[in-house]
Amino acid sequence: MTTAACRVDVWLWRARFARTRSLAGAMVERGAVRLTHNGVQTRLDKPSRAVHPGDTLVFALGGRLLELRVLRIGERRGPPEEARALYSAVEAGPPTGG
Repeated sequence: MTTAACRVDVWLWRARFARTRSLAGAMVERGAVRLTHNGVQTRLDKPSRAVHPGDTLVFALGGRLLELRVLRIGERRGPPEEARALYSAVEAGPPTGG
């Protein structure tokens, strides 16, 4: 059995978080993307790093911090409806009172 995987820059482009693969790669190289895979969080620095279904990505876009769970890898950069099927937003837990 093979595990589906994809380069993180390709996935960000397919999921429509970057207009081009080059922009997605630059975002990763800046250290702006964190990946949680098998419970271990890593700040990505290479666009060639693999992302798998079940992984969580955290990055800032448009002044907002996004946390997403990768649901599918996808096969192409399709229309927005197809791109939205590649991920789900991770809901933040309730704030803890102090």
